[in-house]
Amino acid sequence: MSGKLYGVGLGPGDPSLMTVRAVEAIAEADVIAYHSARHGRSIARSIAERHLRADHVEERLVYPLTVETTDHPGGYQGAMDDFYAEASARLAAHLDAGRTVAVLAEGDPLFYGSYMHMHKRLADRYDTEVIPGVTSVSAAAARLGTPLVEGEEVLTILPGTLPEEELTARLASTDSAVVMKLGRTFTKVRRALEGSGRLAEARYVERATMAGERLAELADVEAESVPYFSVAVLPSQVDAEPPMPAPGAVGEVVVVGTGPAGPLWLTPETRGALAAADDLVGYTTYLDRVPVRAGQRRHGSDNKVEAERAEFALGLARRGRRVAVVSGGDP
Repeated sequence: MSGKLYGVGLGPGDPSLMTVRAVEAIAEADVIAYHSARHGRSIARSIAERHLRADHVEERLVYPLTVETTDHPGGYQGAMDDFYAEASARLAAHLDAGRTVAVLAEGDPLFYGSYMHMHKRLADRYDTEVIPGVTSVSAAAARLGTPLVEGEEVLTILPGTLPEEELTARLASTDSAVVMKLGRTFTKVRRALEGSGRLAEARYVERATMAGERLAELADVEAESVPYFSVAVLPSQVDAEPPMPAPGAVGEVVVVGTGPAGPLWLTPETRGALAAADDLVGYTTYLDRVPVRAGQRRHGSDNKVEAERAEFALGLARRGRRVAVVSGGDP
């Protein structure tokens, strides 16, 4: 009879944040597997260490590379595909022998985790259970002590590895956000936050719940000090005040129609109003048609809250903001 496969979420780093079920699965396992870089310890193993036994068989799954170059004919992806195939074969051998295998995963196994590559190769062949864990996203919000998303706000989770233009656009069009995988991407992410007009809101969380934890305003962080295990957070804006206007600033609300289809149908007057606005307010689908401008804030909503949207726009204008309410076609 084949053994059982567990994908065990260990939480963000503090061993006391492991779930009861995670501890039970480790106790039931014959084999403990965990991923590791070639030059470093396994963070997953260190989180679970107090629950490991002398009779556990340990399988250290060592990445062939992380950020290094490779001469593999398939490039980086080819090297990683071969690694995952070899690692899953090692685990399958234990499962075929009737041993229960627990694959340890920092955070949650199916949230940007290496376990998912084992899962996709093994779950259809063996009895499998995935045990969720507290993610770094939840841990970061908890350590900051601020709501991450409320009510009908939209939360966007982004990998810092995205192109800068896409990061900027997505940060400009969402309510709340978490950008993960900082490290080498930090400088690019900071530029994207600045370009989207969100840098002043952004908070930085490094090694949430672990030794060496650090919380800071992201604008104050030096790029050279940023490790991979850090995130940028744009918290909930429900209780946030809009930026204060310059002394003597006079706000305004302009309602603009974007025409029947795309930027080519914008009139010169519409282009000018959109370019001059501090804030864009409107149905999210319409806002997505407007090119992102550095420093401009976007406030998207669905198409059933026209009155609330108008009140919100007027509130911004009363604070000295220049607001463009974006409408499809002709307003």
